Amino acid sequence: MKTKILLMLAAIVWLSFTSSASAQKGIRIGYIDMEYILENVPEYNQASAELESKVQKWKVEIEAELKEVDEMRKDLNNERVLLTKELIEEREEDILYKEKEILEYQQKRFGPNGDLFLQKKRLVQPVQDQVFVAVQEIAKNKRYDFIFDKTADLVMLYSADRYDISDQVLLRINRASKRKQLNNKREKKALERSEKRSAAQEKEVTDRERATLQKQSEREQLLAQRKAERDSIRAAKRKEFEERRAKLLELQKKKKDSIEALKAAKQKLKEDDDSQSDGGDNNE
Repeated sequence: MKTKILLMLAAIVWLSFTSSASAQKGIRIGYIDMEYILENVPEYNQASAELESKVQKWKVEIEAELKEVDEMRKDLNNERVLLTKELIEEREEDILYKEKEILEYQQKRFGPNGDLFLQKKRLVQPVQDQVFVAVQEIAKNKRYDFIFDKTADLVMLYSADRYDISDQVLLRINRASKRKQLNNKREKKALERSEKRSAAQEKEVTDRERATLQKQSEREQLLAQRKAERDSIRAAKRKEFEERRAKLLELQKKKKDSIEALKAAKQKLKEDDDSQSDGGDNNE
């Protein structure tokens, strides 16, 4: 892609010098620095800071969940000798399920189509649209033949500052933003007057968002159902284990009581024998 663009640019420049008409006119070329423009758009910076705050919150949530998994593993290792095989397998299954939930959450937030990717795309898109409109106006008014993006796929081995029209684009974006703010103020006043006459309007949700919310709701319900089934099975197993353990403890207690009773009987019998022996010796 980069090679094709460079070849096309080279061909255009070559034609401009080989054609007499083009040579007299020359080709007017400019470029923009998209990163520089983004850094100087206040609305973008504010939204970007808010997004970064969300990202840090998501990271803290994931770290807390991972720490909880580590604690679960430590507890299992410390209590392994006291647990039955079934309880060990159940605890290990809980840990694996928890790890799976964390991985799914990571994908939801930071995956290829996760919240971070989508919100970044929504964040940049309005500025890109404004840049496109501004570039079109500048190219038309100042008769540029080509305007490139310095940060895109096109590799610019050298670029003179006099061909950089980024500040011109920013100027037009800021003007449009100020006009938009004025329009927003008018719209706000109109909305306030409208709200006095009618109830607040419900927030519109696009079909795609509805579908996404529906899928998410169905998925959460399915996960909750599966978790409830797992909890029910585990509760039944735990109850069965506790009953077996209680019976075993009861048998052990009865056995111990029987042994103690037998020992007491033997001791009493011995004491009786000793008493009779002492009585016989005295009679003699």
